[in-house]
Amino acid sequence: MTFQPVIPSGGIVGWRFLQRTYDAQLEGFTNSSVNQRDRQYFLENISKVQSAEDLVSDRRLLQVALGAFGLEEDINNRFFIQKILEDGTRADDALSNRLSDKRYREFSQAFGFGPGEERKTGLIANMEQIVEDNLVSRFEVSVGETNETMRISLYAQHALGELAAGDSSADTKWFDLMGLPPLRSMMETALGLPSSFAQLDLDRQLEVFKDRLSGLTGSDDLAQFTEPEAIQKLTDTYLARSQISQLQSTISPAQTALILLGAG
Repeated sequence: MTFQPVIPSGGIVGWRFLQRTYDAQLEGFTNSSVNQRDRQYFLENISKVQSAEDLVSDRRLLQVALGAFGLEEDINNRFFIQKILEDGTRADDALSNRLSDKRYREFSQAFGFGPGEERKTGLIANMEQIVEDNLVSRFEVSVGETNETMRISLYAQHALGELAAGDSSADTKWFDLMGLPPLRSMMETALGLPSSFAQLDLDRQLEVFKDRLSGLTGSDDLAQFTEPEAIQKLTDTYLARSQISQLQSTISPAQTALILLGAG
């Protein structure tokens, strides 16, 4: 039987429920027979994988590998994924380094098939982490099938903190965020930016992002999101604005104001 996450409503109310029940729901999802079989198959067979071609040739292994990085939609793009893995990450012109979505670089690094890199498929602890990350990501996907804003919110709880805690410069962190579609979508919505915003020059986007975040939180530095409270506030703002956008045609200005106040 397929596990179905329970999300009784959208917006901040639904998010609070999901937060309270997250551990129990994730455990139920993880313990489902389908996920347990996939977990066992991956751990029993991944150490046999010697090359990028080996990995992309085994759909069950590839599904777990991609899922760990939220890239499950690329399951049928075997040539592209093989190229990502074989290029590695050390060369500036490696494919993963030329893509705006930084998840591909993380994916390639995790397996070490590139020139001069150490193959990691035989490292048990690393592969167990891939399995765990895949289960978390697949749970988020399952949540997203009911409510996409909840999926993005769950992703942000770990991804935004990890990005904020990195040792990159302040501007580099912003460019990395712009290259992560879920975080970018969340930030654009929370800061009230239109979808056409992405068509602007990158330096102009950076300037606007920083200005808007400073107006919302008092700081334009993403390092503030090493604090869970800061992530929570941004998440609440994102959910409130998403809900307003969905209900805009049916609610009054007074109701809109109440929703925004609830995100404070």
